[in-house]
Amino acid sequence: MRLLGALLTTTFLVVLLSGCAAMQKSSTEAERQDVLYTCNCMPGCKCNTVSTEPGNCACGAPLKWGHVIMSEGEEVILCQCDEGCKCKGLDPNDPSKCACGKPVKRVNLKDTGIYYCNCGGSCQCNTVSDKPGPCKCGMQLKKVE
Repeated sequence: MRLLGALLTTTFLVVLLSGCAAMQKSSTEAERQDVLYTCNCMPGCKCNTVSTEPGNCACGAPLKWGHVIMSEGEEVILCQCDEGCKCKGLDPNDPSKCACGKPVKRVNLKDTGIYYCNCGGSCQCNTVSDKPGPCKCGMQLKKVE
């Protein structure tokens, strides 16, 4: 009887832990799709390195984290506030800053290999990727060539 109880307890724990692992995976799947890492070296630098992953730019400087707050044509406007920030949009009193008060950075995506959502006008989907697929609004991501 004790063996059966131990077996049932073990089976219950395995099922419970499997469910917890599945829940953790689904939260990972909801990763942010608005993060870009860009070169943050000296003013005037023209290396224009852009990535969806951290690393170094072509000139050797570390890439800086930022999140897309909007796109306009072939450019995205990034807020380079503290990593993890989820502020939305531009500062209504100063369009050179994002809502959290940090300066915005305009990044031209031409020839970067980055796919982005450009659903017309000033798009607010803010989806970027290193591979093709759908953006949050359902349109296909576009690559500027």
